[in-house]
Amino acid sequence: MDLDTVRTFVVAVDAGQFREAAAELAVTQQAVSKRISALERDLGVRLFTRTPRGARLTIDGQAFLPHARELLRVADRAVASVRTGSRPLRVDVIASRSAQAGLLRDFHRAHPGVDLDVVMLFDIDTAVTAIRSGTIDASFRAVAAPGRPLPEDIASVRVLDEPLDLLTGPGHALAGARSVPLAELAGHRIWMPGVVPGTEWAAYYDDLAAEFGLTIEATGPNFGSDALLDTIADTPALATFMGGRSRLVWPAGHGLRRIPVTDPTPVYPHSLLWHHDNPHPALATLRTHLTTTPADETPGTTWTPDWAPPR
Repeated sequence: MDLDTVRTFVVAVDAGQFREAAAELAVTQQAVSKRISALERDLGVRLFTRTPRGARLTIDGQAFLPHARELLRVADRAVASVRTGSRPLRVDVIASRSAQAGLLRDFHRAHPGVDLDVVMLFDIDTAVTAIRSGTIDASFRAVAAPGRPLPEDIASVRVLDEPLDLLTGPGHALAGARSVPLAELAGHRIWMPGVVPGTEWAAYYDDLAAEFGLTIEATGPNFGSDALLDTIADTPALATFMGGRSRLVWPAGHGLRRIPVTDPTPVYPHSLLWHHDNPHPALATLRTHLTTTPADETPGTTWTPDWAPPR
């Protein structure tokens, strides 16, 4: 169905006469008549009854009118979705309380005029597919895990190294420590039910565990951060890793301890991903903000896996 004929039909209905519809559309009255006739042939019905006073909708025309208006609204939304100057910048973060979400909030405060849509996708494969299809404009991810290079049309830049803290309950053996060397975590059970095999964060923690002899358990269902914090608070034998810029809040009665890990400090490398050909003007603004805004430096030596991209 030709949308020009549908638009002409709606304009003719609103104008009441083909002559006035022609003036509004900047075409001849004959062109309006031809478009309406073509639409009627496509639909197999008469839409108007012509009278000396103008055009009056038939019963079929009355039935078609609300659908015609909806067709035009959908078409207008489709066009707006790819007109980069008129739609929000769509950016993917893993979770609303993550360091990535914090980076995006900082960007929004610095550039309040940029309209943002924030989405939360699961893993890097889903994010890359969404970037390539144009569903999103950018994504925060850890990239370059072994055997999983980015497609050539996807660009990335490392924007944040997030130090990991150890989170324990009040009864844990390390609860009283002001800091803990990474090597001393060997032999302690670190429980992380959100680590899903095949994801980029699973690759990170697999390498961390292998290099320092850590026991990282991902057993049991993942009921979310609240359930994780409840379990850590109540179970002296378990601890977990938490990103130093994660914004989690727990009840005061939990007595949880957040302990810096040192010598070296494991840092999680966050990168921004986007498509080489994405023309959205705010995307360049976001990249500039992320690469020029000073980040908090992690004191001492740090560790990232060998596959993390350089800063």
